[in-house]
Amino acid sequence: MRLTFLGTGSAMPVPDRVQTGLLLESDGRRLLVDCGSGVLHRLAGTDAGYEGVSSVLLTHHHLDHVADLLPLLKARWLAGEDHLEVVGPAGTKSLLDGLLGVHDYLEGRVDLAVREVGTTEFSVAGVDVSATGMEHSMDCLAYRFGGDDGDVVYSGDGEAAASLASFADGAAVLAHDCSFPDDVDVSNHPTPSQLGEVLSGHDFGRVYLTHLYPHTEGRHDEMLASIGRAYDGEVRVARDGLRVEV
Repeated sequence: MRLTFLGTGSAMPVPDRVQTGLLLESDGRRLLVDCGSGVLHRLAGTDAGYEGVSSVLLTHHHLDHVADLLPLLKARWLAGEDHLEVVGPAGTKSLLDGLLGVHDYLEGRVDLAVREVGTTEFSVAGVDVSATGMEHSMDCLAYRFGGDDGDVVYSGDGEAAASLASFADGAAVLAHDCSFPDDVDVSNHPTPSQLGEVLSGHDFGRVYLTHLYPHTEGRHDEMLASIGRAYDGEVRVARDGLRVEV
C-alpha cells in the first residue's frame, strides 16, 4: 500500500500546505481520504490524477476536508469520467444534496453514489476499512485501512484519545492531527504533549503529524521533542507530496 499526503494543512493553509487530503493506492485500487481546498490540484500532480480516483472517503464535513468535492466532480465530468462515489459519516448525503442544490448544473453530470457509514467495518474502493469516533466539534470518524504488509490509520480531526491509540495499535503507519504547539490553548485538536501521552505504551511502525496550522511553522523540532518525552517511537512531520510505502 502507498500513502501520499496530498494536503497536510488546515483551515488556515500556508503556501506549501493545502488543506487535508490523503491518497491510498493498493494493487491498482485508489482511494481519496478527505478533499479539502487545494487537494484537487495536488491530485492532478500524481500518477493517478483526478481521472483515476473515483472514490472519496470523508472523515467529517468541516470545510477544510470537503471544499474540493464538487470541483473534483466537475473535473471528472469534464475529463469524460462518469462515476464518483462519496462515503462518509451521517449527514454526507445531505452535504452533497446541499452542494448540488447550489450548483445544480452539476446534477446528473456523473453517476454519483453516496453512502453513509458509522463505527463499523466496511469496504470502499476495494479497501477494507474499520472506523471509530473522534472527539471533535462535529461527528468525525478515524479510519483503519487494512493492507497485506501493514495497516494505515488516519485520525481525522480530534483530540488526543486513548481509544484512538488502542484502535491504531500495531499499525504500520499512523497519520494523526497535531494542529498546534503546546503553548496554544486549544480544544478539538491535540497538542504534541497530549498526543505523546496517549501514544505512550502503544506500538506503531511510524507516526506522521498532519493537519498543521501556521502556528506550527518553524517549531516542528520542538513539537517532536515534546511528543518524545512520553512516546519513544518514530515520529515525523508530514509534508504535501510525501509518499510512504507500507
